Amino acid sequence: MVARMRVRLPGSVVAVSDRAMVVEDDDAVRMLIRLLLEDEGIAVVEAASGDIAIERFNAQPVDVVLLDVRLPGLSGFEVCRHIRRVSDVPIIMVTAQQDSHDIVAGLELGADDYVTKPFNDRELLARVRAQLRRRQTSGSAAPQVLRAGELEVRVDEGRTLRGGEEIRLTKTEFRLLCHLAANPNRVWSRDQLLEIVWGYSYQGDGRLVDTHVARLRSKIEPDATSPVLIETVRGLGYRFHADRV
Repeated sequence: MVARMRVRLPGSVVAVSDRAMVVEDDDAVRMLIRLLLEDEGIAVVEAASGDIAIERFNAQPVDVVLLDVRLPGLSGFEVCRHIRRVSDVPIIMVTAQQDSHDIVAGLELGADDYVTKPFNDRELLARVRAQLRRRQTSGSAAPQVLRAGELEVRVDEGRTLRGGEEIRLTKTEFRLLCHLAANPNRVWSRDQLLEIVWGYSYQGDGRLVDTHVARLRSKIEPDATSPVLIETVRGLGYRFHADRV
């Protein structure tokens, strides 16, 4: 059963105009999530199937998507794939507890985070608020351009180019790249990156970091099978090299 404790967390930074899409075929779970979000001042768009989710997403913009994996009709994976083709809106996948395959598959498709059922209300709200907070502050960086060989990261524009051609990154991938590139030659542990890029401690689950690093390498490295920009430092974490390309 999903925890039914309704809470309001202090220090909320969500704006009145924030809008979330909740894609969930279980009516009771969808209603619970809607009530939790509305109690935080977040407007909610509901969808009980993948087909309806795509139709409503295309019809009206939202600021964050909570997406169940197991849906009638189109699966949550297919919905995630569609959204990523047209938008970099934050996506939080909702999966069965301990289903590692679903978690990794969702992250590889471009989801930013995940929460497992049965979830705790406080944890779910914290993850939604973290995504909204980063979205609201994403344009506040000082003008800056980071370079590594043909790779160019225009921090203030939110753009990444390689050889003059733009690379499409999700917002989470871009934040991860900006942090690593702005701090070259330093080793960052998974826990440090979780706190800095995702906003708070995720109880040591390094799958978020590892999967996003793999996706980032596939987009920015000259050869993702032999990465030269983002080095894995065994037992420690990751290090960015700006002088290897």
